[in-house]
Amino acid sequence: MKHLFQQFVFSMFVFTVFVILCCSVASAQTVPQDWSPTVKINASQHGNEISPFIYGQFIEHLGRCINGGGIWAEMLEDRKFFYPAGDKESPWKPIYNCNLRMTEHQPFTGKHSPESFTAENEEPRWLGVWQNGLAVRKGKKYTGYAWVKPSDEIQRVEVHFHWSDKKEDHNAFKMPVKTGDFYKIDFVYEPVGDFDNVMLEIAAFGKGTFTVGCVSLMPDDNVNGLRADTLEVLKRLDSPVYRWPGGNFVSGYDWKDGIGERDKRPPRKNPAWKGVEPNDFGVNEFLAFCEILKTQPYIAVNTGNGDVENAVQELEYVNGNTQTHMGKLRAEHGHPEPYGVTWWGIGNEMYGNWQIGHISVEKYIEKHNAFVDAFRAKDPKVKVIGVGHVGKWDEVFLPGAAKHLDLISEHFYVNEKANSITEHVQQVPDNIKRIADAHRKYRNELSNFRDVVVPVALDEWNYWYGKHLFGELGTRYFMKDGLGIAAGLHEFARQSDMYFMANYAQTVNVIGCIKTSKTAAKMETTGLVLELYRKHFGKLPLKTEIEQSLPNGNPVDVQAALSGDTFTVGIVNTLERNVTVRLDIRELDLSGKKLTRFEITDPENNPNGFNDPDQPYRIEIKETKDAGFNSHTVVKPYSVTLLKFN
Repeated sequence: MKHLFQQFVFSMFVFTVFVILCCSVASAQTVPQDWSPTVKINASQHGNEISPFIYGQFIEHLGRCINGGGIWAEMLEDRKFFYPAGDKESPWKPIYNCNLRMTEHQPFTGKHSPESFTAENEEPRWLGVWQNGLAVRKGKKYTGYAWVKPSDEIQRVEVHFHWSDKKEDHNAFKMPVKTGDFYKIDFVYEPVGDFDNVMLEIAAFGKGTFTVGCVSLMPDDNVNGLRADTLEVLKRLDSPVYRWPGGNFVSGYDWKDGIGERDKRPPRKNPAWKGVEPNDFGVNEFLAFCEILKTQPYIAVNTGNGDVENAVQELEYVNGNTQTHMGKLRAEHGHPEPYGVTWWGIGNEMYGNWQIGHISVEKYIEKHNAFVDAFRAKDPKVKVIGVGHVGKWDEVFLPGAAKHLDLISEHFYVNEKANSITEHVQQVPDNIKRIADAHRKYRNELSNFRDVVVPVALDEWNYWYGKHLFGELGTRYFMKDGLGIAAGLHEFARQSDMYFMANYAQTVNVIGCIKTSKTAAKMETTGLVLELYRKHFGKLPLKTEIEQSLPNGNPVDVQAALSGDTFTVGIVNTLERNVTVRLDIRELDLSGKKLTRFEITDPENNPNGFNDPDQPYRIEIKETKDAGFNSHTVVKPYSVTLLKFN
């Protein structure tokens, strides 16, 4: 009997596995080998012009997006000693096992500073702190400084760089010895080779005490504190707008922590994520970043644990003239002219119980409207963006805030789809369409909101899955993800009447389209797509229809657009084989027009191909000028193709 029962259980197991496999096969679309779609493009039928702001970006104080080797050039961790030196959380250790304590008596910044000392019966000895793990490259120069305070009996102050355990692999820089208050020592390091684990010591010899206030080390080629290599890749994106500082971070952030003398700004525990926020990259640094990239800033304000008064002071600090209290303070901080920031977000994801200060939609309406009234009274030129969330939240919020909105924010992230590359890709355009359709419905059906035009700002959108290889939320992206972003840009074109702005989330390392190591920066596949379409895709979307459609959706996504006398066609192929696409172009004469063909694809047609910051580019934008045009266009497996006719 027991044997028969075991046979029965085993048979049921086999049957269950068989059913699951059958369902999986059924869910994955079978595409005939001879499938060759015809795409009808009518140049006389078009939608609204595509807003350039759909190519926006988002940066947040999270992981390695800004700090920790992303956008900001600082190489040292916890440079202001938030964690007690010597503790397991701290990257700083006492040199030669010297006595070390954290003194709260007149700390340089924050709540304490590391103070090494000799006991009464001890001989003169080396004091100080060290940190290792620094990556440097031969031929580059690294500039640094430290704020130090030696006591009277300290004989020498030095900065040491060690790049191996050998005694001779060591540079020592002698510094002036001063007593009294903290003073600044500057140093320059030029490595003799490429090293990935250099140690920096801030040291003193003698008796008494030696206190270190804060330390900094950056590559000498930094641009106003920004990493030069990351900045060059960011310039390729040419994004028209950047959203900052969050994200969940903003709901616990006091912007005043990030202004004034940079070394004196207090370090804080990141209110929403892991790690420490040094407050080196504040509102002035962000706006300088935007000036360098020739982009528009979009600042989100704290409606979590923040209040109207604090937010209005931020607005006045940014946009007020020097006759205002906060405008005068900004001038004292080195920027006399108002920045004139247009775009302001009133909070972030206040509908979520993960958000600091999460409240009901009814209470958020009151808070949002109060913030907006105060903002418009202070600066009538500002444009405000409210927190949206498709569903019950929007159905209540939109009528209640209709007169207090210029744009409505929406977010979505999608995961990995294993059934097929086509399904994986299709998630992105499906969600863009879902949100657009919902807002069309709201315009027609919601009382007090009927016929009100509030365009959508999709200010967070992306794939989000995989291992954190590049710090917190530092997931890697593959060729298949680039296909999804391209299909998403096609959908923005189709929904151009609804979307004014979109901000790819995020930009560097943290679910980012750019990845960095300690010494290099590279564009991900998703970034290559954003770069290509931002530079070359047209502005006026044309009616584009695929014939021979398949029951479960098309494995090829096509969209055409005009821009002046330039005609472009974007094609995304999610299949593992070449596909011939017949372009039936009407109301447009392409005879004699020059064609440039752009392609993004893995050299081995691998949908999981990727770029790594420490390796040469595996996947790049391939450009072919004067490409011969054939109405039967062959596109490669797992590829993005952009045809540009001049």
